[in-house]
Amino acid sequence: MNRSAEPEKMPTLKRSLKLWHVIVLGLGYLTPLTVFDTYGIVTQETNGHVPTAYLLALAAMLFTAASYGSMVKEFPVAGSAYSYARQTINPHFGFLVGWVSLLDYVFLPIINVLLGTIYLSAAFPNVPSWILGLLLAAVTTGVNLWGIKSTANFNTLLVVFQVLVVGIFAALAIQHLTGTSPTGSAFPITPFYGEGMSFPTLMAGAAILCFSFLGFDAVTTYTEEAINPMKTIPRGIFLVALIGGVIFIIASYFTQLAFPSVAPFQNQDSPSPEMSMILGGDLFHSIFVAGSITAALASGIASHTSASRLLFAMGRENVLPKKWFGKLHPVKGIPVGNVLFIGIVSLSSLFLTLETALAFINFGALTAFTAVNLSVFAHFYIRKKQRSAKDTLKYLISPLIGASFVAFLWANLDSHALTLGIAWTLIGIGYLLFSTKAFRKSPPVIDFEESM
Repeated sequence: MNRSAEPEKMPTLKRSLKLWHVIVLGLGYLTPLTVFDTYGIVTQETNGHVPTAYLLALAAMLFTAASYGSMVKEFPVAGSAYSYARQTINPHFGFLVGWVSLLDYVFLPIINVLLGTIYLSAAFPNVPSWILGLLLAAVTTGVNLWGIKSTANFNTLLVVFQVLVVGIFAALAIQHLTGTSPTGSAFPITPFYGEGMSFPTLMAGAAILCFSFLGFDAVTTYTEEAINPMKTIPRGIFLVALIGGVIFIIASYFTQLAFPSVAPFQNQDSPSPEMSMILGGDLFHSIFVAGSITAALASGIASHTSASRLLFAMGRENVLPKKWFGKLHPVKGIPVGNVLFIGIVSLSSLFLTLETALAFINFGALTAFTAVNLSVFAHFYIRKKQRSAKDTLKYLISPLIGASFVAFLWANLDSHALTLGIAWTLIGIGYLLFSTKAFRKSPPVIDFEESM
């Protein structure tokens, strides 16, 4: 037997995802209805200019999305920020980026079960919350066991329903506006530009809203399952951020016009349930609550998929125990053990607080965004010396603008997130020092590269 051929027999995921599959999974991860979750806080922060704050947030995310696209074309691998940092900057730095990024991928399924449980408990107050949490974890796990294509198809239904809810909300808001503004001036530009608007308050609002975009980068974990990944994944990353941003801007515009102030609402930080009742009565309120539950389920399914693929890539290289994490189902070609593992981990939502879980995710996501922007600069502009006018714009100015926006988000990250994230990072540094004998050896390699 030729042992040199053995590495080529490593298990690989099946290619079945088209561009629209990737976009739907990404939008499910992003959650279109999140626009209403943040509206109350941001409209107070920006003095009634939420759409403009979304424009700034979208611009910031598109610069980082462009950096992801550049790196995916250069390194068609499923390891995302970890692989890029390891290959372009430093293996030790790359390992730490991968270590911290695990927070984002593993904790998001937990958050979605937690949020779904909160929504379901409001709809079914007589059912114990732990039963609802178990039910949600079982559903997200079961859908992921169908296979990646079936998962994407099912998530399509959930995402379409969310978009319909947003569309109905906007239509009811228009009806509300036209009924109260017979002069024909129901659609002014004041939500985008008006009295009381200032750049500092807009940036503060954008800092909050940028977290609504977290997850667009997760489509890189589908690289080995995408048909023609060199084109599909970069386009998917950019389109998920762009489409999500357009939905957020349109929805927030009509919401801002219909409800320019949240002062009359009982819950000013989260007034959307009261808004839905005003616009459409009990019927639309029920539809809106169903949409919120659907949003948590869709994001839970998509994040469950990404996390299981990340663990598979690590298990395949025996960074995690290969016997469990590096195996694929012989027929479906999916990491069944990892899907079940993430399902079990998501049950920790029964014991964690939303604040703690969000803190881990925000720290992990911002670490990944920072690393990817720096990787573009280090690889193309420094190492490959691509410095023409076009290349300077693409590989120096664009990633530095993206990194600057991310730095602003770092500055606005709450102390709880920083404390937990730094503690996790220190654990990773300790493990790195131990495994490399104080950096005298190469760090453990999480090799996400596909068999080409």
